[in-house]
Amino acid sequence: MTKRLDGRVVIVTGAGRGIGKEYALLAAAQGAKVVVNDLGASLDGATIGQSPADEVVEEIRSAGGVAVADGNDVSSWDGSKALIDRALDEFGDLHVLVNNAGIMRDRMLFNMSVEEWDAVIAVNLRGHFCPTRHAAEYWRGQSKAGRNADRVVIATSSVSGLHGSVGQANYGTAKAGIATFAQLVDRELNERYGVRSYAIAPGARTRLTLSTPHAAKTVGLQAPEGEWDAKSPANVAPFVIWLAAEGCPMPSGNVFGVAGGRVDLYHAWRKAVTIDGEHRWTLDELDEAAKELIAGVGGRSTTVVESATKAGA
Repeated sequence: MTKRLDGRVVIVTGAGRGIGKEYALLAAAQGAKVVVNDLGASLDGATIGQSPADEVVEEIRSAGGVAVADGNDVSSWDGSKALIDRALDEFGDLHVLVNNAGIMRDRMLFNMSVEEWDAVIAVNLRGHFCPTRHAAEYWRGQSKAGRNADRVVIATSSVSGLHGSVGQANYGTAKAGIATFAQLVDRELNERYGVRSYAIAPGARTRLTLSTPHAAKTVGLQAPEGEWDAKSPANVAPFVIWLAAEGCPMPSGNVFGVAGGRVDLYHAWRKAVTIDGEHRWTLDELDEAAKELIAGVGGRSTTVVESATKAGA
């Protein structure tokens, strides 16, 4: 029986544990040759020893799949280039890049250090840009040489970025930027070079979500044995692998929330209300005209997520 990813080469960053591991396992089970990238770091980004990527590769190979481990830092320009080159050297091509690596350093804004801000922006946002930039250069060259193929970039956003989460100004800002980045990748690479681009805001029980408040009462609760575990990270993988398959009909440039058996399609930054005086406003005029804007604000939810653990990382 033909598998969905037969003949595809897939890179998954942050694939040593959690959701990234599930992506790598399912990609391999569906016939892909997988580069399992993981730096082997703690939640705050500190390196803690041997990467768990080797264990994931061993699991894939034991099941009859094909995979190699990679320990490059995706936030490094040279490291991310080496990651892309690893796929090309080992397997001769690259079809799918799943940017999943991320860290958290939660802190209320008034206590957050510039180092905590910079580290989270670097790993999450720069860690999406660098591998995608190097992959895009390769794909552009392939397209210009007439070697066209169905290529895919999948980014990892978060409900913290799409809805807002108290205590995660650095993480939420990076994740909101990632959702926009995925849409811009679509605009620059899809029509010209056939590269599809998506962003996923996953909801699942992971090291990241379990490190935040309220986790024990939400994603931290495991279902009794034999029952549906809606918070399992394995639940997110099928939709991502479905997007990664050649010829997937989903239009490029979209952002999704994926948790349990639910998939949410997001439509962001749509104009809701417009006022136009067709001249430069006076402050007195705005006193009256802005009432329509204020009413429009009242028509949407202003709830801020207390913690990303309420719906996932």
